[in-house]
Amino acid sequence: MAAQQKPTERAELAQALRSAVRGEVDFGPTARALTTMDASNYRRVPLGVVAPCDADDVAAALAVCRAHAVPVVPRGGGTSIAGQSTGTGVVLDLTRHLRKIVELDAGSRTAVVQPGVVLDDLRAAAAPHGLTFGPDPATHSRCTLGGMIGNNSCGAHSVAWGTTADNVRALTVTRYGGDTLRLGRGGGSGFPAGLVGLPELVGGDLALLRTGFPALPRRISGYALDALLPERGTDLARAFCGSEGTLGVVTEASVRLVEAPVARALAVLAYADESAAAEAASGLLPHHPLTVEGMAADLVRHPAGLPRGGAWLFVETGGATPAEARAHAERVLRAADALDGVVVTDPAGQRALWRIREDAAGTATRMPDGTEAWPGWEDCAVPPARLGPYLRDFRALLAAHGLRGTPYGHFGDGCVHVRIDFDLLNPEGVARFRRFSGELADLVVAHGGSLSGEHGDGQARAELLPRMYGDELVALFARFKDIWDPDGGMNPGILVRPARLDENLRFEVLPKRPVDVVFGYPDDGGDFSAAVRRCVGVAACRTAGPAGAGVMCPSFRATGEEAHSTRGRARLLHEMLAGEVITDGWRSEEVRDALDLCLSCKGCRGDCPVGVDMATYKAEFLHHHYRGRLRPAAHYAMGWLPLWLRLASPFAGALNALARIRPVAALVKRLAGIAPQRTIPVLARETFTRWAHGRRPRGTVVLSGNQVAAVWPDTFTDRLSPEVGRAAVRVLESTGRTVLYPGRSVCCGLTHVSTGQLDKARKVMRRSLDRMGDLLGEPLVVLEPSCAAALRTDLPELLPDDPRAAELAGSVRTLAEYLEEYAPDWRPPRLDRPVVGQTHCHQHAVLGDAADRRLRERAGLTGELSGGCCGLAGNFGFERGHWEVSVACAEEQLLPSVRAAELGTEVLADGFSCRTQLEQLGGVRARHLAEVLAQGLPEMPPKG
Repeated sequence: MAAQQKPTERAELAQALRSAVRGEVDFGPTARALTTMDASNYRRVPLGVVAPCDADDVAAALAVCRAHAVPVVPRGGGTSIAGQSTGTGVVLDLTRHLRKIVELDAGSRTAVVQPGVVLDDLRAAAAPHGLTFGPDPATHSRCTLGGMIGNNSCGAHSVAWGTTADNVRALTVTRYGGDTLRLGRGGGSGFPAGLVGLPELVGGDLALLRTGFPALPRRISGYALDALLPERGTDLARAFCGSEGTLGVVTEASVRLVEAPVARALAVLAYADESAAAEAASGLLPHHPLTVEGMAADLVRHPAGLPRGGAWLFVETGGATPAEARAHAERVLRAADALDGVVVTDPAGQRALWRIREDAAGTATRMPDGTEAWPGWEDCAVPPARLGPYLRDFRALLAAHGLRGTPYGHFGDGCVHVRIDFDLLNPEGVARFRRFSGELADLVVAHGGSLSGEHGDGQARAELLPRMYGDELVALFARFKDIWDPDGGMNPGILVRPARLDENLRFEVLPKRPVDVVFGYPDDGGDFSAAVRRCVGVAACRTAGPAGAGVMCPSFRATGEEAHSTRGRARLLHEMLAGEVITDGWRSEEVRDALDLCLSCKGCRGDCPVGVDMATYKAEFLHHHYRGRLRPAAHYAMGWLPLWLRLASPFAGALNALARIRPVAALVKRLAGIAPQRTIPVLARETFTRWAHGRRPRGTVVLSGNQVAAVWPDTFTDRLSPEVGRAAVRVLESTGRTVLYPGRSVCCGLTHVSTGQLDKARKVMRRSLDRMGDLLGEPLVVLEPSCAAALRTDLPELLPDDPRAAELAGSVRTLAEYLEEYAPDWRPPRLDRPVVGQTHCHQHAVLGDAADRRLRERAGLTGELSGGCCGLAGNFGFERGHWEVSVACAEEQLLPSVRAAELGTEVLADGFSCRTQLEQLGGVRARHLAEVLAQGLPEMPPKG
């Protein structure tokens, strides 16, 4: 196959594809960079990407590629962890258009779907009929049915409902070259005419097909040729499942749906260690659970809600009623020989526990000490009864190689996930990775297992298949592949005639030395490349539906574009560092354009399982990209906002009047790079600091954290919403504290950070530290969540060598945190009303809102605040070109929740941006929690 093409040949191929298909054909650097990697250790650079509109487009693209001798790799959500959804030819992006649920027949419990349908979308469509699709990988919110078929995916509920292959009825498949086949059961002598030689392959090796495959529930490795045996119904559709894009492209699938339990309960069983949990798992199967999942304590960063132990089994049960599901779970609990256990029936409690398990694929990528860990042996499986002994041998093998890993996974099916701290950056570490892989393959086979128990072999394990199956059966795999794909154009190097498991590693192309950067990246050893490597591709950021209580990733949900997901941006930064596809480094326009719609909400810092912080990466990139160059007007207008507001404050009345004159406002917005749809905020006639100056205590104040509260007069509170500061002072004084303020103007530098003006940000931060004086180290109440987050994270990361930065960061408190920690006996006013609104993105991601929740509950403020992002996000929503995305973000959760609120509901929004967005888009006056609490306090005599 023509893996490498000259520029002229590439241009001819692109033109031929554009002439043949109606979907998008993109051979540009952005499209190529976005598809160089999946969730594996591997990287292959494609020639281009085609997003077919329908099955005819798929056939046309495959015909063109065959004519040009160019390989093809079909791609769904790109969450494969063995490298099978990367390729050097043309990538078929099946997620953009082929997303239709063609038919859903509740009577026959079947659905017909296109390959780009996201699993959760199918489950949502089936739910009103009491049905679901059984297999449910942890990536269910973004993985596609086509990808699940390609990998024969399983998920947590396979003990009840099997693998994807168990739930596929028929497939429509297009082969390399464009001919289409319909696959189902009962081939016999009626095999499709195009598959010349297939009857002879099956009939000539019946004995080998009957004896060469281990009998275990999670045998995913290799081709499922035993499905073609006559006694198994000669099931061509089942044999195709798990072929990893090497045989053809699924364009339509008929799948089985199963009855979803009306109610579920979760028995959480604690054991001394993972081996004890593993040995207990198979004994629970006779109780017919829906799941038996296991994980050990070294995977759990925050064990809230888990019973005491060193490892746990999550055993889910179902029933026609909540009482029946609970009784089922309690029977499991009584039958289990566990150290401790608990039955959870509350849906929110169950979701919180399952979140720990589902995030494991990302959490496991970092050891507790911050060391990186990688896939490669993510999903091998052994017979469930052998899992305990296997895990002990596995741990011993890790120790013998000086490696660490944290096993977890589908213990009821004997399938183990693990990420191991291989050193894949240096030749010695790669050599050890190779030696360990061979020895582990032998260990799995010795226990009667499969090299892959869920995600497929890909490049990670295909080279080792002879150890599992022997040379004779692997030769049959090659014949099967050649019958389907005689030209070798479908995903070459995967499964058959595979690339070596230590080739094409995605780390090889990264800089060998740390890149010169401004932020400290303390969790990545100061290495920007290591920070970018955090993204392992599990794509939690690609969830298209509402984020629930989460935030990540609002720009992807607004646009549906991979380039505007956290993963997509991380991939572009990776390729920028590699310099092969993105060739102009920090000056890259491709990276700039992708980051342009990043709201800097920091949602990924909190919601990404591996803590990717794209807001920081964006600020870093903008700093280098515009260094020594003219910046967009909005960077000067809003990046320097604290200065402009300080200069404007003495003339607030006149400037507010001018802003109401439309031609004047339009001119200002045009010059400042502000979206024309935006209204210029009103300047405060009296700033918070001016008001506070007259209230300073007379004489000398003896500082003590138990007697004083220091308030940070951020720019937004000071000059745009001083009523928030006044209300907070009133609340703090009601606790008996003396409220103090920095003696001179201070700023956290946030607006400079968000626009990438990092030299200026550091200058502003140092000046603020100088001005803190005796207040440095005192508990510091910061009312604006974005400023609090900047002080807690950006400040020490931009000034890592200044000990005052860490001291100030450690003193930052939200109002609720201060009241809870320093005034625990204070009783808030009883307000007794419902609330609606939104938790600020930065508070969710950096500060946390647990104290705020408890304070609201004590004050009788009931109801939940929505997740997601308001869409204004500081300067983002004001910048020209961002209006549509800003509105789309607000319309996802915030505005609908406010519109649906009953009369008398309090609208809460602690962030100035959130309040501004609600006012400008919804005509709603939202208030800071401090304002609501202050209004409920009894009148106090004036200070004097």
